[in-house]
Amino acid sequence: MSALITEEQRCLLLANGRESLQNPDFDPAPVVKLFTPDAGATWLLTEIDPDDHDRAFGLCDLGLGMPELGWVSLQELGTVRGPFGLPVERDVYFRAEKRLSAYARDAQRVGQIVA
Repeated sequence: MSALITEEQRCLLLANGRESLQNPDFDPAPVVKLFTPDAGATWLLTEIDPDDHDRAFGLCDLGLGMPELGWVSLQELGTVRGPFGLPVERDVYFRAEKRLSAYARDAQRVGQIVA
């Protein structure tokens, strides 16, 4: 997990996870963008489950034209490889410009995450 998410991001993702337990209407901006450089998959993560630090929530796009909100295993993301064997990477230049719900709405409209 440490290669995919910085310690600062992990702390913010956990804080968002705690907030979402208290406030069901909480709609944070994504904290981190992960992607496969050779497979077209993208994840915009907003929170980590405070009771299970392996579970992260966000907008998931496996490159099949059907992005959706859901939970992913950070450990499993660390094992994913694209067709050329490249691992999942963190977009070090990503800065969220809107809330997760807006990214999800846009992604569902066009069939992929636009970030």
